[in-house]
Amino acid sequence: MSLHKQQISIEHKYRGSVVLPDNTEAKNIFFRTKQAYANHEKMGVNILFSKAKLVKLKRYQKGSSEFELENIELYIEMGEILGFNTDDAVKLKNSILFTNDSAHTSFNITKRLKLINKQHKGKTNKNYLFWDIENFSSISSIFNDIIDKYEIADECIYLAANPDSLYLKRAEWEANLYDYGKTLNSFNFIKCDHGKDVADDVLLGKFVDAKLTNANVFILTFDRELKERFTDATDQSNNLFILGK
Repeated sequence: MSLHKQQISIEHKYRGSVVLPDNTEAKNIFFRTKQAYANHEKMGVNILFSKAKLVKLKRYQKGSSEFELENIELYIEMGEILGFNTDDAVKLKNSILFTNDSAHTSFNITKRLKLINKQHKGKTNKNYLFWDIENFSSISSIFNDIIDKYEIADECIYLAANPDSLYLKRAEWEANLYDYGKTLNSFNFIKCDHGKDVADDVLLGKFVDAKLTNANVFILTFDRELKERFTDATDQSNNLFILGK
């Protein structure tokens, strides 16, 4: 698969760059998103897909959503760079992952984990996971690609969710975790208050309190600011991995 790096410039000012997925719609979505932002339009998933397509994506489609997921992730990354809200895109992505059996094949976490606090991995003796389950609810992928692969112990896994998501999704999460012999309470599970404190404070606070050294630390968040805060807070002896492109 060939990948193309595309710079984002708004009013002749460079804002960052993204790697375009190798599908026929990616370039069009890139330019539509950039133009909508530059024109101060209301941002949303309607930029990516028509109303009819959005309805279709809510239904089960065996193996047919790989490109759509790639393009949603492109839009989310552009939102991180340009600073616009992408909550509806994250919600749509999670909905697709829940309703399609393509979740593991098209959302390969291993390929997207990036070491962000140094150039080369240092020697470590333990693995930790800080997991915003609301935004990364593809439980089978996370077990297969991170927890089982890196043999992360239950006590080294921190999960967070706010009350609304917990009310709506707890039964589904627990059912999926049951396949691995786990429940939410098998881990360091945090029920948060309403608002953004899941991303902004709770997981970061647990990370800071743990005072980790010489560890591989995996952070599952799309929050650009939180990525930077984790990087600032980590000891240099740690290998800090964030989900990226």
